[in-house]
Amino acid sequence: MLSTVYAIVALLIGSVAAQSQAPAYGQCGGQGWSGPTTCVSGYSCTATNQWYSQCTPGGTTPPVSTTTTTTTTTSSTGPTTTLPVAAPTGSQIRTVTSPVYRFYLQDRGGVPVLGPESSSARFTISGSISLNYSNGTKSYLNVDSAGALSLGSTATTTGWGLEGDTIIIKNPRQLNFLACTTSSSTYYDVFLQIGNSNPPGRSCTMVTMHLPCLC
Repeated sequence: MLSTVYAIVALLIGSVAAQSQAPAYGQCGGQGWSGPTTCVSGYSCTATNQWYSQCTPGGTTPPVSTTTTTTTTTSSTGPTTTLPVAAPTGSQIRTVTSPVYRFYLQDRGGVPVLGPESSSARFTISGSISLNYSNGTKSYLNVDSAGALSLGSTATTTGWGLEGDTIIIKNPRQLNFLACTTSSSTYYDVFLQIGNSNPPGRSCTMVTMHLPCLC
């Protein structure tokens, strides 16, 4: 009788143990797995990937636990800085004779004209006269044989000079210019005076041109 009881108890214990182990080639692990994680005798739990582990023939191998880490990268862009534009160097050149009083030499569409102070140019006088732009480039004030003034990338007139604050041509010496009316009362075309006549068909006033008062 006792031998029969012992046999039944042993059978129940073996059944419980078998239920707590995964069978041969059964699943024994993986992400989200809630079943048995050990294998029956002679098999080990081998990870196939992070989601599935299987009992395969061999020694005992603990199931593999996989941890997934997420990294977040934050990009920060700082404020942009706008650098100021440097003002051009040099001196203004202006007239001081009525009715063309305090009109300033400047570049208007590539042509030298006399106009308001608000748009006046800056010049450097040293044999040539260079008009200095805010971007660092230059144009040169030239005069042709008829007295017309122009702006060019090279200096073809190199006889400019100063008598006090007065702009002159040295050879032959000339300090008079002609300010001729245009369709705008704000601007005058300007010529070096050659002889005693005005440009044909133009209404002009004789003027001299100066640096701002040095007194």
